[in-house]
Amino acid sequence: MAGSGIAHMRNSTDVVLTVRDLVVEFRLSKDRVVKAVSGLSFDVIKGEVLAIVGESGCGKTTLGRAILQLPPPNSGEVIFEGTDLTQLPKENLRSARTAIQMIFQDPISSLDPRMTVKQLIDEPLEIWQRGDEQERSVRINELLNNVGLDSELVLDRHAYEFSGGQCQRISIARALALDPRMLICDEPVSALDVSIQAQIINLLQDMHDRYGLSIIFISHDLAVVKAISNRVMVMYLGKICEVAPPEILYAKPAHHYTRALLNSVPIPDPTRQTRTELLQGEPPSPMNPPTGCRFRTRCAAASVLCTQQEPQLREVSPGQFVACHHPII
Repeated sequence: MAGSGIAHMRNSTDVVLTVRDLVVEFRLSKDRVVKAVSGLSFDVIKGEVLAIVGESGCGKTTLGRAILQLPPPNSGEVIFEGTDLTQLPKENLRSARTAIQMIFQDPISSLDPRMTVKQLIDEPLEIWQRGDEQERSVRINELLNNVGLDSELVLDRHAYEFSGGQCQRISIARALALDPRMLICDEPVSALDVSIQAQIINLLQDMHDRYGLSIIFISHDLAVVKAISNRVMVMYLGKICEVAPPEILYAKPAHHYTRALLNSVPIPDPTRQTRTELLQGEPPSPMNPPTGCRFRTRCAAASVLCTQQEPQLREVSPGQFVACHHPII
């Protein structure tokens, strides 16, 4: 399967995660296959925050789970710190996953309601034998304090007794328990109030700086990722549209889909006149994606070339890569 190119891949010794030609498909019946992720490649530098954005159904969450082999991809490579996770035996993969932890979208349902906060955070420490009971207790208190929770007040309570923001803090503490080197954050603030979103974003930034983490931050909200990311990757229907640093992407998007996403972000200024370009039509079905460019059915700049040939990622400005035959330049 033709991918979206590898021009954006970096040749650096600091690369901790390399994903090459990843394909994830779900077979619904003999003749019906959902093509969630189609030949996608990217990398993550040590200490980098890569934001993956796109509308619902574009394959962001599937991509994040496929990195952790949940479920394993149909094909492709996921190389973390020199080891291809797709080739590891089950027990070796289980051990490798301790270095990559995931924070899920719904903070309340991702925590077992039958377990206390102490049990939730202690479970991974106990399973992997990280210290005796007293050492684990000290570690739990430290983690809770680091995420802004008073350990004395929360240790013996259950997840259903907390707000969504507090549950997400507990989830972050649990994710950090095994000292991971990478976090995959699957829309960690989308289920929270706007006022709480900023607190969780600030907390993730603090954890990134304190523990030297590499982070993949999945979101559908470009306004959220602007503050936290070093690099932004825009997805549409299982493919990469554009990759760029946030300051370039927000100032001068090169892909028509990226521009449409940016135009959809509300501006809190009633006096400012904005010109919104609405996308045409409905998103195509991932079971039957369009030929050539997958965005062509909704793109005003589409041509015959777009129906015949899939665009490959190419550099249009320093650090900015776009998969489009007719980029905005």
